[in-house]
Amino acid sequence: MNNTRSASSSVSPATPDLLDNHRQSSCGEISRLEKRMGPRNMTFHSKSMPRGSMFLDQEAFRSSHDKRYDLFRTMSGKLERQISNLRGKPIDSSLQEEDKEITESLTADRFFDALQGPELETLKEKEKIVLPEDKTWPFLLRFPITSYGMCLGVSSQAIMWKTLATTNAERFLHLTQVVNHVLWWISLVLLLAVSTTYLFKTIFFFQAVRREFKHPIRVNFFFAPLISVLFMALGIPHSITSNLPSMLWYFLMAPVLFLEMKIYGQWMSGGQRRLSKVANPTNHLAIIGNFAGALLGASMGLEEGPMFFFAVGLAYYLVLFVTLYQRLPTNETLPKELHPVFFLFVAAPAVASMGWTQLCGSFDLGSRFYYFISLFLYFSLVVRINFFRGFKFSLAWWAYTFPMTAVATATIKYSGEVTGLATQVLSIVMSGAATLMVIGVLVFTVVHAFVKCDLFPNDVAIAISAEQPKQKKWLKQLKNGSFGLKVSDKEDNRIDVESPPLLNAHTV
Repeated sequence: MNNTRSASSSVSPATPDLLDNHRQSSCGEISRLEKRMGPRNMTFHSKSMPRGSMFLDQEAFRSSHDKRYDLFRTMSGKLERQISNLRGKPIDSSLQEEDKEITESLTADRFFDALQGPELETLKEKEKIVLPEDKTWPFLLRFPITSYGMCLGVSSQAIMWKTLATTNAERFLHLTQVVNHVLWWISLVLLLAVSTTYLFKTIFFFQAVRREFKHPIRVNFFFAPLISVLFMALGIPHSITSNLPSMLWYFLMAPVLFLEMKIYGQWMSGGQRRLSKVANPTNHLAIIGNFAGALLGASMGLEEGPMFFFAVGLAYYLVLFVTLYQRLPTNETLPKELHPVFFLFVAAPAVASMGWTQLCGSFDLGSRFYYFISLFLYFSLVVRINFFRGFKFSLAWWAYTFPMTAVATATIKYSGEVTGLATQVLSIVMSGAATLMVIGVLVFTVVHAFVKCDLFPNDVAIAISAEQPKQKKWLKQLKNGSFGLKVSDKEDNRIDVESPPLLNAHTV
């Protein structure tokens, strides 16, 4: 104890001297800095630190905000990173790499490599996406361009009921245009709702819209809003107007022409988006706009313009029809939940028959030629009941509605030319089937959208990575067949792709 006291007493007298020396040295450093930089006024700001649960909630909110969503935003993500760079803040290198993946041009081969199915919206195994897989994305990112299929189905129903009410062969039904009037307003509200939602997606998530346009399947659905507007003009009730101005036709067909020049040019260019590579049933949407435009233009009294679009549509329909039937035997089997898109085979010739009827003024041989093709394709799909059973509901079901309604409308036109009990019964049966299909699909859509809330899942088709997942060098060479070796098991002679060929292989 004595030693401790003596030690403390010996140290305490020297402590004030050390403090004085430290103060003098710090004052000397400050004076030297003032001589170099000049006198400056220094102000100190105090900021209270939040305590308790509020501070924890703010931190939780910041951590829950995933910056990967900013990669798909129109301007906010890039602008925020540019401001951070100017302020000298470090930028996450992973975000820079993902930003480079978003802005990089995706090829058609990359979509085919990463996705599967006729609409290429199912992610393959061992593929990665640039958005979180375990979270529900913002609604606009989950809202696809394929939603316009609903507009096509309802607006085509307005045309069908208008035709039923105005055809002489169906006068015995005593139908009025009330149903046509109601359906037209419903289709107008639906079109405005879908268009407004997708417009917001274009404004806030333009990168996602760009990816949909680069998608070899989704790009065809960019014709859907234009076709829906054409159907709205065709199905407009007589109580609203009976004669539309001819300038409206030129205004509506101008974007169709520009989009066709873009898409058809890609089909002919021989590149990665050539028709033989990207051919699928949804390509019919790029053809139907020509026939629908010809039908609308001819109903307005125009001749040369509608005939031009009809000729272009017919030429490309023949090429597309042959290309789709000459599918390679190596193509994968189509999953059941996407089989409804096959009904798009029926739509193009059905609309073509009505367009030719309007151009020629009667349901002549040309109109019957297109109508019988659509009728045969229709029944060839309907009789295969097992082909359309046992799959869950999705937006692909709307692919049933529009083609069935188009064939029903063409049948009504045919019954007006070829009068008889058989044609009248056929038109009523097909119209009833199309109406029941639209009602059923609409009810399922409402239930899954507002009750089950699973109508719009995460759209992985727009979130694939720009680069393929890295593979082992020996496996890549084995897939390409560059080894000249056969990897097999001596016992069962099966190919062994799980182990390196140098360890478990022999030369054939």
